[in-house]
Parts: sequence; C-alpha cells; structure tokens
Amino acid sequence: MAGRTSPSKIYLDVVESLRSMIEADSLLPGDKIPSERELSDRFNVGRSSVREALRALELLGLIETRRGEGTFIRDFQEHKLVELLGTFFLQDKKVQEDLAETKRLIEIDCLRIVAFFATAEDIKRLMAWVKADMFHDDDFFLRIAILNRNRLLERIWRIVNSYARTSEMVQGNVKKEDYLALLTYLLERDEEKAIETYLIRIRNMSKGE
Repeated sequence: MAGRTSPSKIYLDVVESLRSMIEADSLLPGDKIPSERELSDRFNVGRSSVREALRALELLGLIETRRGEGTFIRDFQEHKLVELLGTFFLQDKKVQEDLAETKRLIEIDCLRIVAFFATAEDIKRLMAWVKADMFHDDDFFLRIAILNRNRLLERIWRIVNSYARTSEMVQGNVKKEDYLALLTYLLERDEEKAIETYLIRIRNMSKGE
C-alpha cells in the first residue's frame, strides 16, 4: 500500500485541478464545465474521483447540475456559506463601515485598471448607456467591475456590494453628469482626476477623508 495516493488526496487534487481549470479557461458564472469523462481524461484520474469532487463543489453551491444539459458554474454571490457569514457579520456596525470602505477601495482599483486597459470603444459604450438609461449606482459600478480585466476583483466586488448596498436611483446629489465626468477622465486616461471625481462628486467625500 506504501506509495499509493489515498482516495481523499486524489479527490482534493481533482478539486484543485478544477479550480485551476476554471481560472485557466476564464470560465464565468453560467458557463458549462466539461463532462465527467472529459475531466477524467484531462486530469488523468478515475471518474469516481471526479464525481466526488463535483459533488463537493455542488454541495458548496459553486456549481449546479442541470438534467440533460450538464454542469454549470453558479454565481459566486449565491454561495450559501457566504450568505450565512454575511448575515452574521452585518450584525456588527464596525463591519458595516468596513464593508463600505472596502467597496470604495475595490471600486478605485477597478477604475485604475479601466483607465489603463479598457478600450476607448468600451468606455464610449458605457457613456452611451449612462446617457440613455436611468440606473442605480450599483448598476454603474457593476459595469465598471466587469470592464476591469481582473475577474477576481469583479467577483469580490459583487460579494462585498451585496452586503454594502446603500445606493439609490441616480438623483439628488449625484447626477448623470457626475458619472459622465468620471467616464470622460477614464477616456482621457487621467487616473488622478477620475478618482478625485469618484470620491468627491459620487461618494461625496472631501479630500481629507
């Protein structure tokens, strides 16, 4: 028996291989993953080990099997453990404040990435959407998070935002012109002005905060 890999170790290796595959293939929520047979061939392990790994991920709410269709990645926001922890954490006022601050920091990072890497066409499409529609602040920054090329940052924003929702429809102190000004600076690749506009005109913070 010496030298043999234990079944539990194989199963954990398959889980890690699945995680690496999802990242390498840039799979997103709603995307279909290969069949058990294809995964077995790809990872060079038995189908029973693949089946156990898939079952564990499904129990965690990270994937779902649809009869007759296959297995799909679920929206990370739907992860039940995350929801449970979120409910617990939000009983603490300090954590609520930290969530709001964390959301701002993530949004700033997304803006920096968009300023450097988004195409002019992508930014112009977002500007056209702002001009055409009424929207929530969350809707705007979801699009910014999607436009940034860091998929992990986008997923973290989605989770933090689901517990830090304070937005209203675009009205009152924050106007469409404020979002358009932000996008204009992004289009001009002026990161400093974009972040200043975000903090002062959209998040209503003074320079000293």
